[in-house]
Order: sequence, then structure tokens, then C-alpha cells
Amino acid sequence: MNQIKNIIQHPKLLLFPITIWLATRLIIAIAMLVIVPLSSNSSPEVDIKFGWDVFFAWDSQFYKTIATSGYEYSLEKKQYYTAFFPLFPLLCRAVMSMGLTFEIAGTLVNNLAFSLTLTILYFWIKERYGKSTSRWSIAVLAWCPYSIFGTVIYTEGLFLLCSTAALIAFDKKQHIWAGFWGALSTAVRLPGIALIPAFLFVSWKERRGITAYIASLAVGLGVVFYSLYCQIQFGDALAFIHAQKGWRDSAGFAWQGWLKMLMEITIGKANTRYAYIQDPWHPIILLIILVIAYLLWHFRVYLGSIKFHYGLCILWLLLWILVGDELVKSVLIFGGVYLLWFSRAKIPLVTVIYGFCSYALIFNTGITASAERYTYAIVSLAIAFGLLLARYPRWGYTILGFFAILLVTFSLRFAQNQWIA
Repeated sequence: MNQIKNIIQHPKLLLFPITIWLATRLIIAIAMLVIVPLSSNSSPEVDIKFGWDVFFAWDSQFYKTIATSGYEYSLEKKQYYTAFFPLFPLLCRAVMSMGLTFEIAGTLVNNLAFSLTLTILYFWIKERYGKSTSRWSIAVLAWCPYSIFGTVIYTEGLFLLCSTAALIAFDKKQHIWAGFWGALSTAVRLPGIALIPAFLFVSWKERRGITAYIASLAVGLGVVFYSLYCQIQFGDALAFIHAQKGWRDSAGFAWQGWLKMLMEITIGKANTRYAYIQDPWHPIILLIILVIAYLLWHFRVYLGSIKFHYGLCILWLLLWILVGDELVKSVLIFGGVYLLWFSRAKIPLVTVIYGFCSYALIFNTGITASAERYTYAIVSLAIAFGLLLARYPRWGYTILGFFAILLVTFSLRFAQNQWIA
């Protein structure tokens, strides 16, 4: 309440989070609504969409069907709509009651939720660590290329809002609000259940009392109520789990998928596809880049910080051009695990446990597809990254510059109905 009162009295405090949100969303909008249509003149074979439809692709179609026609579920007919949780389509339906189309409603709901996420995260981190860390934290979250899913018709914005609000409330020992926002998280997406073990562990570790335990268990109400709906409507309380067969045959660690990604990084996609070294240039160039990186590190004192910095940046760009999305995906996922462990003593305990529990879910889905998108939605990583970049701002600006390139690239691809994550 004190924060809200302070914001009302000093609206300039909102300037930075709003500016970051507007700048990044403007870049996405220009890429999708201006650059793509202009490029269609030279590439007539590209599937181009205009207006609000540009934000509609892939999972968006499931949410539209749910919001407009309700749930459909039949494994025999391959109707897997119950895999998508109800809060986002319900909010879209509410906005549609104002006379708006689903495309407009879905875009507005996700963007508003994402902007609120940046705002509440900014003030939480500012209160804990100061202005510099808070700015870097939300800058990372907003400029990260996967933040495009906080603008298009997906649930990332809403999930980040609910999970972040739940973590903030629990950290401040506002247990009723923690349970409320946690329940909303599990009504948005199943990974919200990672909040439950995080809250329970911290409740035990800090001896918080019975209300903290009740709030921890209340987080699961989103799943419980949705399960009851599935039982009443379809006679299958676990319909949302059984519907996962549309994307995966079984759960568990997808070691084959992760091994394939590693092989694509090290020897190249073509060589991985044919299971032998058909194109030797990929591993040769990769080896050359790694050798040069080692030499840069070994002679960094003689080269000086500026040459060392720019040298590594050039090598990273070359590596990205060589490897592609798999490089970004692997660094985000596995680098995020290391960063979370490295920052475990610096960020709130509840966010550390929540982060590792979220990773446990990601690594046990049975597939590797979309793992990077789910990793992006772990707000703990943005906090840890913000703390790191506040110490090394030169690297921070470089990373944000690379993020901007990827953000434009991802926006162009999504607008052309190409798969991202």
C-alpha cells in the first residue's frame, strides 16, 4: 500500500518501466507491422498478415477457440484444447464483451499484463537492491528476444504477472495475497505449481507459521478448480495432462532431444541429420572460434579490457551465425541454471527455490520444444541477471544490443508464421 501511495504521489517513478516497455514493444510493432509487409514485395511467397492478425499464430488459435467456443476434448479426434489453462481465455472473453475481436482482446490482455510485470518487478527490486539493479532486471526481461511472447497472443505476460506478484507478496510475508496470486498463476499455466514447493520450503526454513503453509497450498487452487471443471465437463479430471499426448508421448528427461541439440551445436545440423561428418566446415570453424576465444582469454591482460571485450563480442556473433537458435536456447537454459546457482545467496530464497523447481518441471516434460520460452518465464533469472549486469554495465549494454537484434529477428519470423519457441 505504501508503494502504491508513493507512486500516486510521484508518478515520475513509473517513467523508466513504462519507457522500457514502450521502447521494446515499439520495436516489435515496427518489425511486424512495417518491415515484414515491406519485405513482402520482394518475397511474394512469404505468408504475410496485417493488422491485429500479425500477433496471432501457433498457440493463439487454441486460445481463440476456447475463448469463443469453449473447451473441446477428445483424444480420439485429436482435440487437445484442455492442455491450455482457462484464465487467459477467460480474460480475453471478458474484454471481448466490450465489442472487440479476440485478436485485439488477446493482444491487449497480454501486453497490459507484461507492462504491469515490469512495473511491480521494478519497484520490488528497487526496494531490495537499489535503482541500478532494478533497471537492469526489467531491461533484461523486456529486451530478451523471448519477450515477444509478452506481446503476441500467448500467456507469458499474464503468467509473469501472476507468478511475480505471488513471489513479491510471499517475500513481504503477505500470505493471503501470495496465495491469491499463486492460485491465479496455476490457473494460467501448470508450471505455476513450482510456487508450491518454493513457498512450503521457505515457510519451513523461516518458521513462518500456519498462514504461510495455507497460502502455499492455496496456490494449487487454480489447478484444482480446473481439474474439477474437466471432471464435470469431460469425465476426466486429468484431461489437461492427458491432452499433452498431442505434443509428447511420455514425460521425463528428454535426453535424446538434448543430445541432438548438443550435436547440432558442435558438428552442425546437416551432420547431425546424416549421422556422419558430411560437412566438415562447421566443426572446423567452431574449433577455430574456440581456440581464438582461449587465446583472447589467455592474453587478456596484454590486450587490455577494451580489445578483449570487443574481441569476445565479435566471436560471439560469429558463433551465433554459425550455430543459430540452438546457441541462444542452450545458453538461456543451461546458463540460467548456473546463474541461478551462482546468485543463490544474493536473491530472495523463495525465488531461488522457485527457479530450481521450475527447471525441474522444464527438464521433465519429455520434450525440448519451447523449453527456452518456459525458461524465460522464470522471473528469478531476470533478478539474478540484473544483479550481475549492475556490476558489469559495459557487458550489459553489449548484451542488450544483441538482444535487440534477436528481438527484431524473432518478431520478423513470428509475423511470417515461422516457429520460434
